[in-house]
Amino acid sequence: MFEFQVPDMSCGHCVKAVTQAVQSVDGQAKVQVDLAKHQVTVETTHERQAIAAALAEAGYPVQ
Repeated sequence: MFEFQVPDMSCGHCVKAVTQAVQSVDGQAKVQVDLAKHQVTVETTHERQAIAAALAEAGYPVQ
């Protein structure tokens, strides 16, 4: 399980876009988004860097 800080999230659309970005790498990934904390938790078998790259490509770079 990985946790990412994603400061650019601000609305429900962002949550959907972030979820879709993660699931583009791993369709079976479990994604939990805490919009208030700007935090994304991902359960996946893929590498952290692959998930971070997908988020950045979608316009949501991680810290």
